[in-house]
Amino acid sequence: MEKLVKTSDEWIRTRTGIRERRMVQNGQATVDMSTNAVRDLMENYDLSPEEIDAIIVATVTPDMILPCSAALIQNNINAINAWGYDLSAACSGFLFGLESGAALIESGRCRKVIVIGADTMS
Repeated sequence: MEKLVKTSDEWIRTRTGIRERRMVQNGQATVDMSTNAVRDLMENYDLSPEEIDAIIVATVTPDMILPCSAALIQNNINAINAWGYDLSAACSGFLFGLESGAALIESGRCRKVIVIGADTMS
């Protein structure tokens, strides 16, 4: 990252706490990254796609307007019982997603909600 902003790594870390920045590969899209992250989550926590009730995606860089990223991810992981939606609220989007997911669980409507924050700006 120091090459991108022409400063030192130490300067960046002491002022922002950022230790690394990930860059997307050419051709990699928001849904690609999100699908990979959800697959990792399911593997690490022994979660089957059928257990997922809802998928909320916070992004300002969707691959397309329709279908929404949540629907594409739902299809990619074969979460046949899940429904979902995207929300676009820039930096606060992930927090809104967490609050929305928590509300779905607290209401008893859903048991397992996946909240994803992903953008492909690099």
